[in-house]
Amino acid sequence: MQSTVWFTDLSARPGNSLIDKTGALLRAAGIRERTGRGALTAVKLHFGEKGNTAFIRPIFVRKVVEEIAAAGGRPFLTDTNTLYVGTRSNAVDHLNTAITNGFAWAVAGAPLVIADGLRGESAVRVPIAGKIFREVPIGAEIAHADAMVVVTHFKGHELCGFGGTLKNLGMGCASRSGKLSQHSSVSPAVDPSGCTECGTCVAHCPSGAIAVVASKAAISPESCIGCAGCIVVCPEGTVNVNWNEASSTVQRKMVEHALGAVSGKRSSSLFLSFVTQVSPYCDCYGHNDRPVSPDVGILASDDPVALDQACVDLVIRASGFDPFRATHPSVDWSIQLSCAEELGLGTRDYRLETL
Repeated sequence: MQSTVWFTDLSARPGNSLIDKTGALLRAAGIRERTGRGALTAVKLHFGEKGNTAFIRPIFVRKVVEEIAAAGGRPFLTDTNTLYVGTRSNAVDHLNTAITNGFAWAVAGAPLVIADGLRGESAVRVPIAGKIFREVPIGAEIAHADAMVVVTHFKGHELCGFGGTLKNLGMGCASRSGKLSQHSSVSPAVDPSGCTECGTCVAHCPSGAIAVVASKAAISPESCIGCAGCIVVCPEGTVNVNWNEASSTVQRKMVEHALGAVSGKRSSSLFLSFVTQVSPYCDCYGHNDRPVSPDVGILASDDPVALDQACVDLVIRASGFDPFRATHPSVDWSIQLSCAEELGLGTRDYRLETL
């Protein structure tokens, strides 16, 4: 059965701005039916790393907030902390970055909540019927939310080919341990050349897996529980992720985490994607290169698989070729779509309705 994907281009005229069109798109896709009265509604975003400028403009997010509020919902803006060390690897830095990038209450009209807590350790282990995982750790405040509107900047990605709604759900809603399990099958490792024997990682390790041996910290793979906390607490940045998973496996693991992210709120979730400033890499970088595709428009659906399929189809049509395969030739982006369809997250068969 086909899913409906709603689309609007970027044309505008007096009395019908892009902000107005975004509101109309959301209403057509059913936002007021899916974010009911009193519902604590997570507006899942990527606030952009400091220095990046490709993330979605906060004034569009304000329209999402207004539509949720009009339905009687109680929206909050949210994301989870990063696996890598950057400007969003703990809640304090993350909130500062979000506000610096314009996602303050005065602009977006909603409070900011970092979904997996101060250091990325606040999570709910959600049971799923996956082929790789039987449960996945999802940021607690996303898991506990009554409803969710996932707002995505559609772009390229070095491991997934493109980063769309499925990535925003799978990687974006996972706690730090979930992010680590998607990218690696082994424990983090300490680079001894940079270790100063300060003991910070030892003090923060919840499983006692780290010890100072011969004046350098070392991680025991047998004791490591994969929380990844050591990566971001190390003041020297010498604890590193072993990025050993192939792109195909990362995509499969990511989709299973996406399944966990929507668990319990399939009927109270909606997905909105901006196919604009389609950068070649993720907004996690502290910069963004020139777009690989012309701007296309804004799309919405209650089906994340159909939405991602429609976005990539429109990008290819607008470009005249596949810019994601051209930019990341070793990556087959279709894996995430086929795996998501197999897991019942949605269908690749869609009908495009233009407003």
